[in-house]
Amino acid sequence: MGRGVLRPDLAAAHITLDRHQPSALLAPFVDYYWVPRWDLRGEPPYEQAVLPHPNVHLVFEASGAGIFGVDRRLFTRTLSGLGLAFGVRFRAGCFRPFWQAPISQLTDRVIPAVRLFGSQAEKTRQVIMDAGLSRAFEAGAFEAPDEDDARMAGYAEALLCSVLPEQDPVAEQVAMLVSRITDDPGLRRVDELSALSGLTARTLQRLFADYVGVSPKWVMRRARLHEAAERADSGEPVDWAALAADLGYADQAHLTRDFTVTIGVPPSRYAAPVNTALSASCAGMVRRFSGGRPWAPSSVRRISSMTVAAWERSCLGVKRITMIWCRPIRRPRASVFAWSSGDRCHSRESTSMAMPSSGHHASGLAMNVPSLS
Repeated sequence: MGRGVLRPDLAAAHITLDRHQPSALLAPFVDYYWVPRWDLRGEPPYEQAVLPHPNVHLVFEASGAGIFGVDRRLFTRTLSGLGLAFGVRFRAGCFRPFWQAPISQLTDRVIPAVRLFGSQAEKTRQVIMDAGLSRAFEAGAFEAPDEDDARMAGYAEALLCSVLPEQDPVAEQVAMLVSRITDDPGLRRVDELSALSGLTARTLQRLFADYVGVSPKWVMRRARLHEAAERADSGEPVDWAALAADLGYADQAHLTRDFTVTIGVPPSRYAAPVNTALSASCAGMVRRFSGGRPWAPSSVRRISSMTVAAWERSCLGVKRITMIWCRPIRRPRASVFAWSSGDRCHSRESTSMAMPSSGHHASGLAMNVPSLS
């Protein structure tokens, strides 16, 4: 399924994922095209989690066409029925010539593709969906996917070529730096990258913010998490202390904290059999006061039966979610607890931003859960 797709064995039972190389004209800008397909008719919806890479994507799907900036948190999508998507993964740093502005503007955001491509983006989306889905609905299943993929890629390339920019040598340089980080697990510090590239740390920071949308340190941390998740998904026993040392963490505790904050469960629980990991995944979520101080529930009795049901439902998979737990108010200074795996979350479908509440003085349960279906 590819690095970054969490629980790939489970994903392969629900999704097929094909990748295709771009034409020579677009190869300097595009890494590859990706096409996920699923047929879950008669089955419950399936939620897939992905640990994103430092790449911008252009995605066409039934709900619309969007430009997806680098997502610094876990990305999840709920799939149901019969469907597909067509994605363009740009090389790290190489969407900058198209955007003509700092890519940091897109970080953790999704914007409509019409912002860059105009009305042609929606027309392209429609013909791509028709090419990929029309025969599938007629036949009741996906047939000749290679032919369909070639047609969809042709439509996407026509759209990209309509606004094709000049090649940017700086973008190429940044792409090579990111590739060096992701390919070399021994590269752990920004000063090491600075020595290899001949650029100062400050220059690297500016280049990455402008062309990639995140810092070089973030790219290094994400590469380490990709390696850790891949080891956990291998099915083989993992020596987490040794892996932490191999990946450049100070100790196992730092790896565990980084993994838990990003993916939602500790690595040892993530690597456990799926049913065990799901039942235990609640313990991996980040608990804190709305002011940021850590908090651990002192008693399950404080949680109502409705709360327990919502709590258990949130554990059915690894997902980014924000929930607010409130105790009945007896005094004006009643405590309110924010339970969140991220300060910000956003719907990949609606492109609207959802911000977790930070201090409601009311009893009951308030939830802020982005809809990704």
